[in-house]
Amino acid sequence: MNVDIFGYLAAILTTAAFLPQLLKTLKTKKADDVSLTTLIMFITGVLSWIIYGYAISSEPILIANLITLILNLLILISKLYFSKTLS
Repeated sequence: MNVDIFGYLAAILTTAAFLPQLLKTLKTKKADDVSLTTLIMFITGVLSWIIYGYAISSEPILIANLITLILNLLILISKLYFSKTLS
């Protein structure tokens, strides 16, 4: 059995988990309930996973965390943008 299957499954599920938050943020143009501290900590963690995935040459870890990084950066940008435009 190829253990990478579990890596890809985990990658799909954990990455897709951020889509509803991003879509809600873009639709409502509000991200007040999203913690800035949590986002920054999470993005830092994702960057660490990317470095780790690169170091061990793990494609599932790299792909999942690159996509997760993009989604969370979009949430962060939206939070900052919408908080400034609505102030």
